Amino acid sequence: MLHLREDAMGFDFPVISADSHITEHPDTYSKHIDARWRDKAPRMVDGGDKGDLFVIDGMDRPIAMGLVAAAGKPPGELSMTGVRFDELHRSGWDPSARLADQARDGVAAEVIYPTVGMMLCNHKDFAYKDACFAAYNRWITEYCDTDTSRLIGCGQSAATDPQSTVADLHAIKQLGLRGVMMSGNPGEQDFDSPIWNPVWEAAIDLDLPISFHILTMRNAQTRGPRLNSFLSIIRGNQDIMGTLIYGGVFERYPNLRVVCVEADAGWVPHYMYRMDHAYNRHRNWLGDGVSLSKLPSEYFREHIYTTFQDDWVAFRSADQMNWKRLLWANDFPHSDSTWPWSQEMLEEQTQHLTAEQTRAILCDNVAELYAIDTAALPVAA
Repeated sequence: MLHLREDAMGFDFPVISADSHITEHPDTYSKHIDARWRDKAPRMVDGGDKGDLFVIDGMDRPIAMGLVAAAGKPPGELSMTGVRFDELHRSGWDPSARLADQARDGVAAEVIYPTVGMMLCNHKDFAYKDACFAAYNRWITEYCDTDTSRLIGCGQSAATDPQSTVADLHAIKQLGLRGVMMSGNPGEQDFDSPIWNPVWEAAIDLDLPISFHILTMRNAQTRGPRLNSFLSIIRGNQDIMGTLIYGGVFERYPNLRVVCVEADAGWVPHYMYRMDHAYNRHRNWLGDGVSLSKLPSEYFREHIYTTFQDDWVAFRSADQMNWKRLLWANDFPHSDSTWPWSQEMLEEQTQHLTAEQTRAILCDNVAELYAIDTAALPVAA
């Protein structure tokens, strides 16, 4: 039987963020990339009144640092440009400072994703991405080695082709990283093609969850005011989830686990309904050779984990989806982050949940997914 929470302040278990980030140090790539790529490695430059910028060879726009580590700033102080690297949260690149920022937010551990590396996913040169991601994987391993019980690193793969992606997964596992973030646009065909079967098999065999993060896939330009682009960024993730489900990937691989990262979760119940509706009325649109033994919503419920920050709709609709696949995150140190007031937000938004649901969404689900030893983690309450 489920029991309602009785605690009004704090949580009696370690709270874990399922999606946090680093801020790449200026030498993240140049120091760790293979020598033949060193002259083209992503690098930080002084952009004058635009602040410090990460310049990426082959990409037209440099990456301004203003929002990548703006956690805790009031809206009036948020600016994409004009920010210097030494003004950013030190813990974004210095792991020795990270644990203190975790403690300030009442977070015991974080699953760590890149920042500049997200934008690199959209680079058109796959060989270049392969080199950059190999460098990042070396760097993030060193970062997380400071405390592997509290810093849970995810490696990157460009998804250049199935063979090299399988090799990426093995290398990431060998480094001791816990998951892999794949570029949303693969180099060959799409992820529902059977050519990618060896990748799903390797992910299962290696026990490496596959993640697809927002902003790591190329999408058509959004119409309307600029804020519309903020609302539309989850579409790329939704398309990939639909590709995996309607393409029969989960039908072929019932043990495959995929994480839909930072795309929120409140939309999931409607999305599952809409997928079932489309399947029931238009299943003849499925690709050749694809046959589903379950409703699309059933694959979503079982195989797809979703991370979210302050999505109150997700908390309120937990019973309308598989809440054992919901993963809360603070998105530190990005501008969208709930740091350093995560505890206050969670206290308010989880009041209607049961004790079991609260612990699952804030701790147990992500701990099970990434084999995190919760007994080794501090409890803020």
